[in-house]
Amino acid sequence: MKLALALAVLLSSATPSARADVAPGTTWAAADLDRLWVLRLTPGQDLRQSLQAFAKTNHLKAAFVVTCAGSLTRASLRLANQEKSQTWDGHFEIVSLTGTLAENAVHLHAAVSDSTGRTIGGHLVDGCLIYTTAEIVLGQAKGLRFEREPDPVTTWRELAIHRDSTDAR
Repeated sequence: MKLALALAVLLSSATPSARADVAPGTTWAAADLDRLWVLRLTPGQDLRQSLQAFAKTNHLKAAFVVTCAGSLTRASLRLANQEKSQTWDGHFEIVSLTGTLAENAVHLHAAVSDSTGRTIGGHLVDGCLIYTTAEIVLGQAKGLRFEREPDPVTTWRELAIHRDSTDAR
């Protein structure tokens, strides 16, 4: 409850008409918190596939990861500036999960640590299997819609933030 209240206060202070000083070229939008979801994934579930399915099934438009605590028996990440992902088997703690979700795409990054404390992070790909649990809190911004659109500079499909005129809430 305290987390939800803190997020609601933080996000509600930024109204859609709020002004922000941002660097030229920065894309931004202010929004109120629409809702929070709390998920618990169980052993054997695929972390990315489960979040992608949740986003699609629940028609998420502008969601984001608030927090995640959990563990994996397999970690699959695409490391910085690499074309192919890597996979490690063992026991890993999820020490960070961050990113954006919409029913048409998710963009997630994770950091995991092994039993020695060695930590590695990167772009979350399919194949991260839950060991004991993954306790995840997702939030959704009211009145926004996230899309992934080609960026002429990076050549990647990057986040595009749109006002959602279909949001009747």
